[in-house]
Amino acid sequence: MQKIFSFGFWNSIARLILRIRIIIIIAIITATVLLATQWKNMRFSYTEANLMPDDHEVNITYTDFLNKFGEEGNLILLGVQDSALFTPEKFAAWNKLTKKLSSYPEVDHVISPASLKELKKFEDPKRFEMVPVIAEANPDSATLNNFENKLFTELPFYENLVYSSHSNTIQSALYLNKELVNTKARKIFVLEELDPLIKEFEDNYHIDVRVSGMPYIRTLNSQNIIDEIGLFILAALAVTSLIFFFFFRSVRATLISMLTVCIGVMWAFGVIGLLNYEITILTALIPPLIIVIGIPNCIFLINKYQQEIKKHGNQAKSLQRVIAKVGNATLMTNLTTASGFATFILTDSKLLREFGAVASINILAIFVLSLLIIPVVYSYLKHPKDRHLKHLNKKWIGGFVSWMEKMVRHHRIAIYISAVSLLVVSIIGMYTIKISGSILEDMPQETQFFKDVKFFEREFDGVMPLEIFIDTKRPKGVLKLSTLKRMDQLEQFIQDIPELSKPLSVTRIVKYAKQAYYNGNPKYYQLPSSQEQNFIMPYAKNLSSQEGIMQSYVDSTGRYARITTFMQDVGTDKMEKIEEDLIPQINKIFPKERYDVSLTGKALLFQKGTNYLVRNLIISLGLAILLIAGLMAWMFRSFRMILISLVPNLLPLIVTAGVMGFLGVPIKPSTILVFSIAFGISVDDTIHFLAKYRQELKAHNWKIKRSVYAALRETGVSMFYTSIVLFFGFSVFMISSFGGTVALGGLVSATLLFAMLSNLLLLPSLLLSLESSIANKKVLKEPSMRIIETEEDEEELDSEDQKN
Repeated sequence: MQKIFSFGFWNSIARLILRIRIIIIIAIITATVLLATQWKNMRFSYTEANLMPDDHEVNITYTDFLNKFGEEGNLILLGVQDSALFTPEKFAAWNKLTKKLSSYPEVDHVISPASLKELKKFEDPKRFEMVPVIAEANPDSATLNNFENKLFTELPFYENLVYSSHSNTIQSALYLNKELVNTKARKIFVLEELDPLIKEFEDNYHIDVRVSGMPYIRTLNSQNIIDEIGLFILAALAVTSLIFFFFFRSVRATLISMLTVCIGVMWAFGVIGLLNYEITILTALIPPLIIVIGIPNCIFLINKYQQEIKKHGNQAKSLQRVIAKVGNATLMTNLTTASGFATFILTDSKLLREFGAVASINILAIFVLSLLIIPVVYSYLKHPKDRHLKHLNKKWIGGFVSWMEKMVRHHRIAIYISAVSLLVVSIIGMYTIKISGSILEDMPQETQFFKDVKFFEREFDGVMPLEIFIDTKRPKGVLKLSTLKRMDQLEQFIQDIPELSKPLSVTRIVKYAKQAYYNGNPKYYQLPSSQEQNFIMPYAKNLSSQEGIMQSYVDSTGRYARITTFMQDVGTDKMEKIEEDLIPQINKIFPKERYDVSLTGKALLFQKGTNYLVRNLIISLGLAILLIAGLMAWMFRSFRMILISLVPNLLPLIVTAGVMGFLGVPIKPSTILVFSIAFGISVDDTIHFLAKYRQELKAHNWKIKRSVYAALRETGVSMFYTSIVLFFGFSVFMISSFGGTVALGGLVSATLLFAMLSNLLLLPSLLLSLESSIANKKVLKEPSMRIIETEEDEEELDSEDQKN
């Protein structure tokens, strides 16, 4: 293995790359074109990400529910809080709008004030029929006033379905086709048909229309993700190119780096298409991530090339030496970074597996691209001018390195006190962190659709569906009066929970039947007694086929029923408290020997999925630490060195967790990613420093102090450069409108900046303080691979050059 990764091996690779430059250029262009043909296979997600495996108990229950009742999240709501709607002109316009919407194939049916029907009792034959509340085609003001009064006072069946119990807010409900609701047709309908029609209505009649419902929220949320991919890529390119130019003061070097990462981005999209993965909020981060991670590769390679040019002025020799000398270093740093992402592949979450696979593949791909493109392109360009090499002598960088050396040399106690203080405070902060299972928390809060969600929460007590799935264990068991009474008892309990809306179930139509039997008197809107049921049954025989109302809440066999309530966007803690309150009540009302009752629905699914994902991510972080520790064990073959190297990389993670606790940033899918990403990247600095430190030990005859300071001076500049690029690169994500992406960008940036200081201050301090236990050849054995070239390697390369 040591021979494989020797400098002679990389020297051979370097010669090969420069010898077959044309073939490499053709191969890269061909690969890019082939991967570009896979872009057409990229799919944007039209559903919420399933955070749990398909065979998880919660998913099995939800799938069973969908098999009985179909897709639950197919409701779009149009709300109006304006009494002017009940004027003839505007009422007719609203009626025209809802009729037009109902004509689209994506819409199954519409419940709207203008098309409302009421249940009427008829004799000869005895029957109930749904008849229009407003019989006239063009009702006048008096008719509309009577209708408005009747709706709010005499039709409790439509409470929270058409009108709000809190105010005069009216809503129309669009039930989308269940076969189309999770397809591209939904996106086309919402963005190209629904939104323009509503905008036209608002402009013509000066009525503010609020729109919500899961299909609408998902569509606009997905569109925001799509819009931000381009924004992130452009911002990442702009920020990293500006920083790169600031460091190198070379347009040529900047353009070569931008070319490299742009090809990397094209490959990233191609890999997503090739694997037939969906674009989710996580995979959307990968293209800009490749830019941010790829630029440090370019800095490392171009900086080394310019150092070689300055050293001996031979361009061909310099390009060969770049590959030979930094091949191992760039390979190992990219390998550790990819390992941090690759651990996500080992989780049970499809969302994380896809993210981990695409990210790790493309991190290794950008390494290969950097190693090929930069030497090949420079081989065709003229010798760098003196002004391109001036950055190598910048005094302010020397001042920064001198400050670090001074701190390590004279203020180690202060460094330790600061580190321990931060550790203690951060541990306290960690205990205040909460887990968030909110569906809406990360969504863009300045957008109109988010404000509309809050409007419906306020007026109708929620928009996130929570389902209670009831199995009566016998055909037609749902319509037995004993079952209906149990359901009604549970619904009364649900109504007392502030975060839940008034439930919808078959009990509504049964209560409405009794009200209709008593000639529409609203005081009889209640379940019938056993005796009343006998009188009502002859009228209700044809009721189950009316308007599809029964099919929505009772399956065709009459065995299964659902109670639907809508939740406010509460966090995990409140959701768990609601669940803790509901389950004992359900078990009390529905005996287990006669009923199987379970909670399901998208709100519960997301909350359970978040908890499951957090557990998986903690495991993946542990695996990343073990994997990277294993790589370092293989490289350095010293257990003590592994422990020393982990301390400055774990401390920034603990500090970040503490900051999250104090700032009230919850643990959620977006923020938990911070730790694996930051650890995989920050450990690169440790590898560079320790590799250089070991080399200096040999050069200075195992004198610790001289070796530490020499390694600090040598690696401090490159670590500073790459950390600054990574800091500002990840900060790009803070321009996102998604709260989770903002938190991810800010936390990773801060963690990496602190990790740089930890590696440049705490790590050398530990080496100096523990010199007696590590400064010997037994502890620091010959590494399995040499990451930084030694004098012997330099001589080996010189002799090979002379032979050739």
